[in-house]
Amino acid sequence: MTRPAAPTGADHRRGTFREGDRVQLTDPKKRMHTITLGAGKQFHSAKGAVSHDDIIGRPEGIVVTSVQGTPYLALRPLLSDFVLSMPRGATIVYPKDAATIVGLADLYPGARVLEAGVGSGALTCSLLRAVGDDGHVSSYERRQDFADVARGNVELFFGSPHPAWTLTVGDLTPTLRARMADGTDTEFDRVVLDMLAPWDCIPVVAEALVPGGVLVAYVATTTQMSRTVEALRLDGRWTEPRAQETLLRTWHLEGLAVRPDHTMNGHTGFLLSTRRLAEGTVLPPRRTRPAKGAYGEDYELPT
Repeated sequence: MTRPAAPTGADHRRGTFREGDRVQLTDPKKRMHTITLGAGKQFHSAKGAVSHDDIIGRPEGIVVTSVQGTPYLALRPLLSDFVLSMPRGATIVYPKDAATIVGLADLYPGARVLEAGVGSGALTCSLLRAVGDDGHVSSYERRQDFADVARGNVELFFGSPHPAWTLTVGDLTPTLRARMADGTDTEFDRVVLDMLAPWDCIPVVAEALVPGGVLVAYVATTTQMSRTVEALRLDGRWTEPRAQETLLRTWHLEGLAVRPDHTMNGHTGFLLSTRRLAEGTVLPPRRTRPAKGAYGEDYELPT
């Protein structure tokens, strides 16, 4: 398979722009414009035209000037840049959460990953980057329109269909069980769930995930988080779930005026992580006691 020049190709490693590459042009006011290089073409804005021929064949990180004298910094867009500007069918998983998911799931080259809820394909790109061509990401999406957008975004970013990716349209539980029965999808090292009701899928995920494998669930609300945690505990085949969220605050840097920016990337979602136990394993009782009333007025604390 021919790999795309922008993210992974040999010319990208050498840092040389070539025809067909995506290039991010940043003006003095930090406004970004992404173009696809073509011989003889021009990028037009209110600040004048920039010839693509002035970029093709030159190294990444140059400054090109429009006919009106406006300078533009030319760099290939990072995955985070691409994700924030990609066409969307569903809300994307933001780069700060995608990076945390890759870390929590302990993804590695060659890993077999089950993804449920592909959305617009933002997280899928990060998963594929992490597992590489020798791994495999099997994504499930219940909505055909979301799947179409995700497929287009993934192929746009990688330049062509990724050899380590399969995308299946259908509800996860019946579709995965059918594919497991015919030997298509059998065992996974990691599972990532980004869906409305992940608690409904815990039993089939437990069947598909190898002992010691990691499950990460991305949920938006505390109610979803609570229901998912209780479903994992009730299922009995998981370590005690851990929950966290990622808050990102950037800083203003101007001489001695060093301070936090006035806006920040606050809450976007909660991340739950847990690991699959071996069959027949029973966890020792939790030593921490829930607060009185945590499970309702009629709940009695175990003695």
